[in-house]
Amino acid sequence: MKSAVLGGGLTGITLARLLHEQGDDVTVLERDETIGGLCRSITEAGFTFDVGGSHILFSRDTEVLSFMLSVLGKNADRRKRNTKILYAGRYVKYPFENGLYQLPDEDRFFCINEFVKNLIAVEKGEVPPPENFAEWITYTFGRGIAECYMVPYNEKIWNFPADRMSHHWVEGRIPRPPVEDIIRSAIGIETEGYVHQAVFSYPVTGGIEALVRAIAEPVLPAIRTGFSVASVREEKGGFAVSDGIKTVHADRLISTIPLQNLLPCLADVPADVQAACDALRYNSLCSVFIGLSGEVPDISWLYVPDPETGLFNRISFPSNYSTEVAPPGHSSVLAEITYNEGDAVSEMTDAEIIEHTIGSLIAAGIIPSRDNVAYTGVARQKFAYVVYDTDYLQNIEIVREFCRERRIDLVGRFSQFEYLNMDGCIRSAIDFVRANG
Repeated sequence: MKSAVLGGGLTGITLARLLHEQGDDVTVLERDETIGGLCRSITEAGFTFDVGGSHILFSRDTEVLSFMLSVLGKNADRRKRNTKILYAGRYVKYPFENGLYQLPDEDRFFCINEFVKNLIAVEKGEVPPPENFAEWITYTFGRGIAECYMVPYNEKIWNFPADRMSHHWVEGRIPRPPVEDIIRSAIGIETEGYVHQAVFSYPVTGGIEALVRAIAEPVLPAIRTGFSVASVREEKGGFAVSDGIKTVHADRLISTIPLQNLLPCLADVPADVQAACDALRYNSLCSVFIGLSGEVPDISWLYVPDPETGLFNRISFPSNYSTEVAPPGHSSVLAEITYNEGDAVSEMTDAEIIEHTIGSLIAAGIIPSRDNVAYTGVARQKFAYVVYDTDYLQNIEIVREFCRERRIDLVGRFSQFEYLNMDGCIRSAIDFVRANG
């Protein structure tokens, strides 16, 4: 079986390795000159940053976690998670419902009072089932936690109104907190949430791209970089994939590239399919890299729900993941800003974004002063987050059915158009190969 895999990100490279291991003849076609996609990393001036935002290695999926750690071998460090939320000028334990005791008194009362009132109302059947993401948040956590943290943070990261988002995707991804934990947290008894993240791993050297490169090792000869797919056509029961100069022939075509990049390569796309694809929403990401002299807070990553604090929704500290990603005596900060084409962030220059980020971090007390800044950089990713609006399920099914009819397999985050984390991308590759081996 000759298989052509479109895209050399984490999913595409994992697919290539697994197909190669079962004896397939695989070719990976990657547009960029380097593999990795959202899992690429850069190293400049002694600092290593992940261009697609902060990544760590953890998973409830023991098979996937074992796979990631086994390919990295000795190039992996383990860390205990120390994650906070910057709320009302103070560091609150993450997840928010486990840090209620650290809130200002009135906010703590608001959160616990609304949680209990909502819980009773739900159990009495007085609250209708939620019809969108905003309603699901209030239905699950009560109005206090919803208004203080969950809605503002989610609207900041998704850059989209929560009441216009679907809630079909949240079960299992945002756990329902036990009532006992909420009450313990409110009166100051330590509780832990998201325990599957309590310990995480990260490559010692090379950033998160080291994982992709370790997975790619057995299939490096099969990877073609600098191959920007321009056309895909059916040919004698198989496929011909061209970049306008060279053509690759394959029996099977597996796409891991965004649907918005795949459809223009196909002929005779029906108008309703194109319209459905155009309606699929996604966010772009601006990652801001800051190298510092001196130390940073002993925090893994920090959620920032308040828009007044800064444009960024999350701050991570890569130098707390590995001692090798910053020069001796230095540390690093990575700020993540989601945006959409045409909005204010998209119109800002890199220099403006860097200046805003540094100024905001100084004002928040995260960076001591501009004198500590030793390095800055920016990376932008057009496709970063899948946004589940209320029309998502209808639109994605139209596009998937079209691809099924064309015998094009879709695997991975922006090809399946699902909000998959790294472990979810690897799982999608494993499941595909097992089902189609």
